[in-house]
Amino acid sequence: MYAAFRMTRFQFIFVFFISISFKCVAQQWINTANMLNGRVDHAAIVLQDGRVLVTGGRQNNILREAEIYDPDTEKWTFTGYMISPRAYHRANLLTNGKVLVCGGVNPGPSGTSELYDVKTGNWTDTGLMNYPRFFHTSTLLKNGKVLAAGGRIDIGDDVNTAELYDPETGNWTMTGDMNQARSDHTASLLPNGKVLVAGGSSIDDLDSAELYDPETNAWTSVRGMEYARSEHAAAVLPNGKVLVVGGMGPSYVKRGEIYDPETDIWTVTNPINVVRRDHTASTLPSGNVLITGGYYNTEALKSAEVYDLSTDTWVTLNSMNYGRFRHRASVLLNGTILITGGFNGGPLKTAELYSIS
Repeated sequence: MYAAFRMTRFQFIFVFFISISFKCVAQQWINTANMLNGRVDHAAIVLQDGRVLVTGGRQNNILREAEIYDPDTEKWTFTGYMISPRAYHRANLLTNGKVLVCGGVNPGPSGTSELYDVKTGNWTDTGLMNYPRFFHTSTLLKNGKVLAAGGRIDIGDDVNTAELYDPETGNWTMTGDMNQARSDHTASLLPNGKVLVAGGSSIDDLDSAELYDPETNAWTSVRGMEYARSEHAAAVLPNGKVLVVGGMGPSYVKRGEIYDPETDIWTVTNPINVVRRDHTASTLPSGNVLITGGYYNTEALKSAEVYDLSTDTWVTLNSMNYGRFRHRASVLLNGTILITGGFNGGPLKTAELYSIS
């Protein structure tokens, strides 16, 4: 009888592996505490101490409320009101540990900016931007300044202007204009300190890309993408290349593409498994890229997939617990991904965690 039920070493290892794999897959997405407010089109920033600051966004109205998530306790704590309500704004963690929030709508286009002091929990006004803007990008440069580029100054009025915030003076100063007006684009800080801006919309969806050089304050057009796209997502890879994925051109874009700054060449990737827009892209500690959620036709997507750089393949994961788009994804210090808010029939309070363990 014992012989009839005895497994070989190979069979045991195989069953053990399948069991462990199943447990890992089943636990990929874990609900954590709900935020205090439902939010869409908010901003989320990982602080130096590993907590996550979430600001603004839309609920029934445009929000001033800010709250902080503590990964150790998995709790959200109210941390005061911003000076101005805002959505479609941008936020950056400065080198001094403070958080800069700029632009957005409240309800009209805003040119205000303010600082959050983690030590005191207080919000203070800082310099006015030269242009009110939303659907723009803001990028922390290696010199500690913040580059705000493009966006809209009114509905359907995209701009090519760019400006710099200097934390030492609290002032915004104009820098060189982009070669193309654009909104809903992406901006990626490259290892060499330059910023790659790609795609976006300006009357039509764009396939163009350009580089900002902080040394010269000038923009240089680079080779355009193979596909026009806006409302896409971008992630910087460990090798210094940039992956852009998804979004809308004349139709949903199925293929990602990778930009190599050394050769000025875009290389098309294999198709993603689920086409999407208004999703997120996050570089994992492994160097692979996680994309989550988004919008397809009338559906807020639960689906998630990972791009494996070594094999140029997209691997479908278990779905998130909630479909959502225009949400935010934050890479925590331990490599876990925190997903917050978004829209699915209304602004969501829910938050969930993706663990690679």
